Amino acid sequence: MNQWEVLEILEREGAVQKGHFLLSSGLHSDTYVQCAKVLQYPHLAESLADEIAREAEGLHPDLVISPAMGGIIIGYMVALAMHTRMVFAERQEDRMTLRRGQQVHEGERAVIVEDVITTGASVQEIAQLVMEHGGTVVGLGAIIERGEDRDFGVPKKVLLRLDAPVWEAGECPLCVQGAQLEIPGSRRSG
Repeated sequence: MNQWEVLEILEREGAVQKGHFLLSSGLHSDTYVQCAKVLQYPHLAESLADEIAREAEGLHPDLVISPAMGGIIIGYMVALAMHTRMVFAERQEDRMTLRRGQQVHEGERAVIVEDVITTGASVQEIAQLVMEHGGTVVGLGAIIERGEDRDFGVPKKVLLRLDAPVWEAGECPLCVQGAQLEIPGSRRSG
């Protein structure tokens, strides 16, 4: 599956939205991709996950780890495709943490799977969490990476690179125009 096919799926399911959005990173954008609109269909989630898993299998991971909420479904489907364990990190008091009895064990090799990478902050937080528990991050997979190709120091599989503008709140032309700000993400930032 190439990036044009991924974009076609996202657009067909109404996942690509235009407007004025506050992203979970705190940045503003005129484009928001609600991956949940695609991931609600198991056959589409499976197709996307299979593409990520093909790259990650060669890394021989012991587990997949994803951030809640957006990364849970795609992370689970990638883990299913690779026949491995999956855990998810939750934000608690502004810090990613493992809860609900989930663990990363000493020496485990982890692949981080995310729905959308915007700044890479969540990926870095999860990598830090894995290392704090004695694990090693060996790879990264995502449905979408917004903006430039970031180097996280491990092999990365991104299904679609999305060139959509982002702005700091104080520099947002949509704010200047008075456009209504929508807050669609799972992390409500001010």
